[in-house]
Amino acid sequence: MSSQTFFFNFISLSGIIRAMSLHAILKDNPLVLAPMAGITDLPFRRICKELGAGLVFSEMLSVEALVREHRRTKSMLHTDPVERPVVFQIFGSKPESMARAAEIVSRGEVDFIDINMGCPVPKVLKSGAGSALLKDLGLAKELMAAVVSASLVPVTVKIRLGWDAGNIVAVDLAKAAEAVGVAAVTVHARTKAQGFSGHADWSMIKTVKQAVGIPVIGNGDVRSAADAKRMMDETGCHGVMIGRAIQGYPWIFREAKQYLETGLVPPPPSLEEREAVMLRHLRDMAVLAGETIGVREMRKHLCWYTKGLPGGAEFRTRINALSRVDDVQQEIRDFFMSMNAGPVCH
Repeated sequence: MSSQTFFFNFISLSGIIRAMSLHAILKDNPLVLAPMAGITDLPFRRICKELGAGLVFSEMLSVEALVREHRRTKSMLHTDPVERPVVFQIFGSKPESMARAAEIVSRGEVDFIDINMGCPVPKVLKSGAGSALLKDLGLAKELMAAVVSASLVPVTVKIRLGWDAGNIVAVDLAKAAEAVGVAAVTVHARTKAQGFSGHADWSMIKTVKQAVGIPVIGNGDVRSAADAKRMMDETGCHGVMIGRAIQGYPWIFREAKQYLETGLVPPPPSLEEREAVMLRHLRDMAVLAGETIGVREMRKHLCWYTKGLPGGAEFRTRINALSRVDDVQQEIRDFFMSMNAGPVCH
């Protein structure tokens, strides 16, 4: 046996051993919070975890920024014991930088590192990262091997089906990931060309799941508790990743968790609970980022939280003009005081 063959057999075995712990996490609770830039920061991850998510992902982190010790990127590495297990996602296109960043991140309070190979944003694509790697499986495999070798924690990868409908590579990429010791793969069942439009092809999640022995997490078009169960039933995936549906409604995790466990969906959150979560989210953002940035970052969340509620449009107009935490808190309290307490349909 050559030294190269031994090396890849070894890291493949280590990937299997590592995957067992992730498999156990997903078996206990298969609901996963998707990594979303500008959204899945510490305060929001904590809320989603407390409402029923089994595994939470960070925003994606630039490996070049991590290596350069960029202040804001370093601040994004903060975690809280309540959110564990937590996955930190990195993106890049240079093996050396990916390895160094993996080493930096894995020294912190993190349980897994995820490699982004699915982001379709032009800025990321221009750097050769994200979905651009769907066109270069050789480099993709090299990057995965570099991260697995350097990381002190298990490594996962998030992919799309391929660049476009004529270039589907999900199975080949998942097999390559397994071969170099990656512990799990998340499949967003759309191509890069689709972006976030059209329909996710769940049948491909099933195909990938049948092709590899490591855990497979499905992603795409899960908008309700029923969708989460249907994805698991139809694809056999080990976990269900939920993204855009949680914007303004993190309670989808509570609903999906109870539905998977009992077949029943709990009632939607009361107005009192919505108010409490919004106020808590605002306070936590201010603590994490400071008042000015915290309030600014919270505006989008407050807009999502109040979508569909009576008077929501007027509320959103008012809070977008505010910059102090106290003023936003009072606006939130006044908004809910103007409505009768009781459950609100989502």
